[in-house]
Amino acid sequence: MAFSFDESCSRVREALADAGRGLVEREAMVEVVTLCAVAGEHLLVIGPPGTAKSEAVRRTARALGGSYFEYLLGRFTEPSEVFGPVDLRKLREGLVETETAGMLPEAEVAFLDEVFLGSTAILNTLLGVLNERVFRRGHTRLACPLRVCVGASNALPEDEALAAFADRFLARIFVEPVPDPRLEELLAGGAALALEGETRTASLEALDVLARAAREADLTRVRPHLAQALRLLRGAGLALSDRRMVKTQRLVAAAAVLAGRREPDGGDLWPLVYAVPTQAGQALAREVLRDVLARSENPALAAAALEASAGPLARAQRLIHAARGVLAARPGDAEGEALAAWRLKLEGVVREVDAGFAPEALPEDLRALREEVRAALP
Repeated sequence: MAFSFDESCSRVREALADAGRGLVEREAMVEVVTLCAVAGEHLLVIGPPGTAKSEAVRRTARALGGSYFEYLLGRFTEPSEVFGPVDLRKLREGLVETETAGMLPEAEVAFLDEVFLGSTAILNTLLGVLNERVFRRGHTRLACPLRVCVGASNALPEDEALAAFADRFLARIFVEPVPDPRLEELLAGGAALALEGETRTASLEALDVLARAAREADLTRVRPHLAQALRLLRGAGLALSDRRMVKTQRLVAAAAVLAGRREPDGGDLWPLVYAVPTQAGQALAREVLRDVLARSENPALAAAALEASAGPLARAQRLIHAARGVLAARPGDAEGEALAAWRLKLEGVVREVDAGFAPEALPEDLRALREEVRAALP
């Protein structure tokens, strides 16, 4: 089935909404995985164990469709555990070929936990898969359908050889345990995940339509703004390698496409923050690029745009999305206790809007939503 550009955008947005539901503080991660899948780049997730890294990737993989491969690497992991065993029948004929069915070389989305614990043999083979989408081992040469590989680790490597491998992951996202104010949401979300029913899937065909649009996007208008942002980062001591600077254009183009536009503009520069390699560097980048990123917004990737930019339009999109969800979940009039809790949530939305925006700076769509929420309160 052939999908149009608009239909592909709609399907991906709907699937992302389902994938992020219940994942408290991990919505941005789900969205950045999708951003990288459209851009054809890879993502590195850094954070302590037990912070739902694997769950977020699994849910995103289901939302995007296609085959999924996941593995926890260790010091003694054999290449065959990741890429497949040697074909013994061919070996008797003197050929070293690999049976790749169900393994990483045939996956469309892959998640490698503790990725830096892989052996030299595994990481060297991975380089070809990540860079060229080609698997080489013995006599086997196989084109890989990989859209995105997500690597995870508790910390960035200090070894220079591993740092060079880590550089193949263009985007970085750093996760922390859920903060105290959101623990109730975490508990409720975790319970809901266990009871989760059927969720929507975008399909790889829709994803490929967007990926093609991103490759063909005209960056002429946004390129001077991107160059100026990179100069600002250099001036602050955050110099990216030439390769990373060139590749950030793919993330910018993918952000525009996922927002439903074929031509990026200044509001699509926020993925640049995710291309900064360290957590401290990303924090500094947000500060240095505050004015540049003030226009950041993305209806499909609202959480990721907000986390990257902390800009007013991105915050407005996040609030609108949250308020719509609360409004849609109104209990019946007979459910007194549930209705009282629902009203408290709506009041919280209004307070957050008022705390985050001066009346004269309130975006029009957020102003209209605020009035709608006020009207719903007694």
